[in-house]
Amino acid sequence: MAKRNAVVVTHTRLRQTGTVVAEAVSQLRVAGFEVTIIDNTEAPDFGVQPPCVSDDTEIVVVLGGDGTILRAAELVHCTQVPILGVNMGHVGFLAEFESFQIDEAIRRVATHDYSIDERMIAHVDVWLPGATKPIEDWALNDITLERADRGKMVELSIRVDDVEMNSFGADGVIVSTPTGSTAYAFSAGGPVMWPNVKALQLIPLAAHALFARPLIIGSGSTFTIDILDDSMSEGWICCDGRRQRALPQGTRVMVRESRDTLRLARLSGMPFTNRLVSKFDLPVVGWREHARNEASGQSLHHGHTFPAAAYAAGVAVAGDAGVAGTEPDKPGERDGKAGA
Repeated sequence: MAKRNAVVVTHTRLRQTGTVVAEAVSQLRVAGFEVTIIDNTEAPDFGVQPPCVSDDTEIVVVLGGDGTILRAAELVHCTQVPILGVNMGHVGFLAEFESFQIDEAIRRVATHDYSIDERMIAHVDVWLPGATKPIEDWALNDITLERADRGKMVELSIRVDDVEMNSFGADGVIVSTPTGSTAYAFSAGGPVMWPNVKALQLIPLAAHALFARPLIIGSGSTFTIDILDDSMSEGWICCDGRRQRALPQGTRVMVRESRDTLRLARLSGMPFTNRLVSKFDLPVVGWREHARNEASGQSLHHGHTFPAAAYAAGVAVAGDAGVAGTEPDKPGERDGKAGA
């Protein structure tokens, strides 16, 4: 029987204080894997590729949150090794399973019962003043270019495919992949992009400008960001919140789609839309429908309406099992206007 290798990536605190890591390693070994544990990886320098897992690694199992998955991504970059995330953190947007599902996750890994979700990666070239070649790096989530001096703005010029679009003073900009659109970019007011969209978005951070809206470009285009020579502050670049360095005035940063992708192991067919609603606990009903049902003495639960008294008393009501399988609204039951 061929040797099967797996790598478990976690963090020191979880390994020392919990039993989940030991249980996962034990189950992988019972399933026939030789297991390597990595629990503390320092962020490499910007532009430096850390050692990757060996090519004969079958899978990398990540026990932690999204930050731990981003650390694991550095270990599989430029390889074909997939990552399976088991959420031990808060949101866990990139994770496939929660911690209480670890038994099922390992069983599915052992039987190759998973699919591969290839995620777009951003490539960045940093041209320092007078340089003859760029410093190269990459990001699964996002690349941020921010002011180095916290008391001053950084002056930036933004180009798309060598056409100047805007220039402004700002706290900085975020260039995000679709995967990163639910992270820092989302907090900064950027739109959510579905993972199968081949695009990059740029979101200005507190720009002092009349026009400073998010920009989205296709995968064949390039964002070029120049730190102007007369900028009041130097810049600071950071990839995925880990690999970072200072950038002097006159630096040019170019971001495009990478030729490489990151492979995520998926064990369920849950669409991204369902994951988005679940992880963000989105209110799927607008205020107009809430107002209508309050006025009519109805309570609302997951898009269904039923008598308030019955719901308060805990009485089982037909249709309360979920959205699937319920009848659509009959003509005339809604006013035809979109909710908030």
